[in-house]
Amino acid sequence: MEKPCWVRTLVVQLALCFALYFALHLGQPQNSVYNGRSESRPLDLYFISVRGGFRPLNQQTHLLKQLEKVAKTYKARFVVNVGELGEDDPLLQNLVSSPKVPWYANRVSKAHEEGGYFLKQVNVSYGKTLSIIGVNTGLLKDVLTGPLNETQNNQLHWLTRTLEETSGNWRIVVGFHPLAVCKEKDEEMEANQAFKTLQQILMKFEVNAYISGMDCSDQGSIGYIENPGPNVIGPFLSLFSNQRSILKRESVDGFLLHRVNSLELVTYFVTSDGEVVHRSILQQRGKEVM
Repeated sequence: MEKPCWVRTLVVQLALCFALYFALHLGQPQNSVYNGRSESRPLDLYFISVRGGFRPLNQQTHLLKQLEKVAKTYKARFVVNVGELGEDDPLLQNLVSSPKVPWYANRVSKAHEEGGYFLKQVNVSYGKTLSIIGVNTGLLKDVLTGPLNETQNNQLHWLTRTLEETSGNWRIVVGFHPLAVCKEKDEEMEANQAFKTLQQILMKFEVNAYISGMDCSDQGSIGYIENPGPNVIGPFLSLFSNQRSILKRESVDGFLLHRVNSLELVTYFVTSDGEVVHRSILQQRGKEVM
């Protein structure tokens, strides 16, 4: 007996719906950053950090377009540029369009040049606060031995006062240089007196993470996150909080998308093509690893 007309119509409509669904998703990588919204929660806060510096114009434009697209998708509250040139960085000078989210940048300056640091505070949820503190590590990188000069001491005093006055649940410090000077193949690290003092300050005030523009470090109880540049090969994301997560990679350009809530800081490395190639989780102090 022939099926009723409405049954055939329903079957055809369902087949068209499935065909349309697969057509829309065909070619979209399973690990695309745009497939990750299901992990987010209503009270999650997002921000982005990116390694500054010079890139070929087409590569820079491609990266900025992807960054702005991700910022819009996840409603990122701000972007941190981890570079050496501060507001003169090529990424800040060549934004594809007028930025709808604020950008913050620290500067790497030489011995007696003040400035280059910043403080950004934002509410996360239920009275929880995220504090992002940028420091000028260029002032400190050449101090292997001997006393610090006045400018170097001024910055460390500013950082100490800032950490004393901020009681945020998440406190993240941003600096271009790692807290140790790496030698060949990351096998040895040369002690730097100023960076050692900086590390001691971070640990004293229980800073949760240190975001760097360069790799190589073992910060003890501090989460260490390195922003990869376009021509860097090596580990780009290391979290030290009773566990260690390191991803070795080839030279890939991209940026870090950070998701923050009252319990954890989740960091995704997003390539300039929108691929998530690694994820690491840093738990809030006193919380069990989930």
